[in-house]
Amino acid sequence: MAVKVYRPTSPGRRGMTGATFEEITKDKPEKSLLLPLKKRAGRNNQGRITVRHHGGGAKRKLRIIDFKRDKVGVPGRVAAIEYDPNRSARIALIYYADGEKRYILAPLGLNVGTIIKSGSDAEIKPGNALSLKLIPSGTQIHNIELQKGKGAQLVRSAGMAAQIVAKEGDYALIRLPSGEARRIHSDCLATIGQVGNVDHQGIKLGKAGRNRWLGWRPTVRGSVMSPRDHPHGGGEGRSPIGMPGPKTPWGKPALGYKTRKHKTSDKMIVKRRGTK
Repeated sequence: MAVKVYRPTSPGRRGMTGATFEEITKDKPEKSLLLPLKKRAGRNNQGRITVRHHGGGAKRKLRIIDFKRDKVGVPGRVAAIEYDPNRSARIALIYYADGEKRYILAPLGLNVGTIIKSGSDAEIKPGNALSLKLIPSGTQIHNIELQKGKGAQLVRSAGMAAQIVAKEGDYALIRLPSGEARRIHSDCLATIGQVGNVDHQGIKLGKAGRNRWLGWRPTVRGSVMSPRDHPHGGGEGRSPIGMPGPKTPWGKPALGYKTRKHKTSDKMIVKRRGTK
């Protein structure tokens, strides 16, 4: 994928960049793998906003992605590379030998016509899924399970890749893109290679409206609010925060405040992200 630069025909176009979509081979999605997707605008099942600044955006349909990769031993052919509006990565439409069709995340280097496979007899090549115990140390992987059979939860966005650092007993030591080093059970599945669409990080939206198309609403600074609406608010003109450290709208520390609680998987973390 490459990044295209638009002509500066307006202030919004100046500096705007976008994807060329040259790797896309099919315009319309597979109907049997689509589901309706209702907008929730950041609200939970009680109708209360739990995630701010969500709402609006273009209408989408959900593509059913195979994160479990449980078609063990059945070869599949890549029929098309498609765009998915719900994620930064591209998706690949797979036609399996038994007639089933599925979507998977498209890794870098996966082309139409390539044969992929999942299971212990699969080769070490992009798109194939194997247990961590069968993948050599130093290999780049993505689409990683945290619990066997649950489906992949880690390293799924565009351009991301993790690396197997070592193997210790029943566990493999994985270095994640964030810099975190974590132990994961060797029976968990992972897919070989790096997630495609690597230039996604280089795209500049260019204007506020393009953010609205993606379903992101405006963010208002706390310093321009009133004191009743935000701890940073109030004062004549531009005022400093006036307290020890920045706060959230609800008075919690906004920087350096630990929010992870009761995570049983914390014991699997060998090295935290961001630490030297």
